Amino acid sequence: MTAPSERKPRPCRLLDIPLLDYREALELQRSLVDARHTGRLDRDVFILVEHPPVFTLGRRGGLENLTVSQEILQRRGIPVVPIERGGNITYHGPGQAVGYPIVHLPSAGWKVVAFVEALEEIMIRAAADFGVSARRDVRNRGVWVQDRKLGSIGIAVRHGVSFHGFALNAVVNLEPFDWVNPCGLRGVQMTSLARETGRRDLDMAAVRRTVLAHTARILGLDFQPADPAWALRQAQPTTDTTSPIMDHLPQRTRS
Repeated sequence: MTAPSERKPRPCRLLDIPLLDYREALELQRSLVDARHTGRLDRDVFILVEHPPVFTLGRRGGLENLTVSQEILQRRGIPVVPIERGGNITYHGPGQAVGYPIVHLPSAGWKVVAFVEALEEIMIRAAADFGVSARRDVRNRGVWVQDRKLGSIGIAVRHGVSFHGFALNAVVNLEPFDWVNPCGLRGVQMTSLARETGRRDLDMAAVRRTVLAHTARILGLDFQPADPAWALRQAQPTTDTTSPIMDHLPQRTRS
């Protein structure tokens, strides 16, 4: 799969956020989707972020695929968050490059299946930049290295606008994946770029850069870096700097 060569890059606001609580990122996404739909936002937004440890449940559920008690997760301080994306249970944590494209699919000329394939292609090409040969697998969306899953995908579409997205395992701690049947698949081992390359010193900043480069190229986006506080003002015009989301934004990104 390749992005159409004739596609003219579309202006897109880029929110490059080092670390943000998952529930705060979800609130931000939903607000941006509404703003994009109603026209308060006149262009798409791409969020690149990492999350503190969290399990998320897609529309297919997933608690039945949790292999440890929720009490154990509570002791570890890892929440379980039900959400509206496709798919089953998965884990997010630091060292995982998570991309959330807030894209108005009709105006960008994307069909949902082709858009999901494009997100897979981003991860495949990013992995190749680190010498890892990843591929698709008919069993489940995402990208794989042989029988090991390297990256996951789950999106939702509301009013023609996509949200949620993909998660590429770079230097993430893989242990929490052992506490679930990831994406509802039994007997599947998760892997990471660090594990596949044997490089414990893999540079997460380099991973994020290559993910952004391939995202821009494959989705046909012309990134315009933006401050997350700008996004909040666009998404929620009445939001002030006492917003709960603002409390979790890195100090250097606040305006």
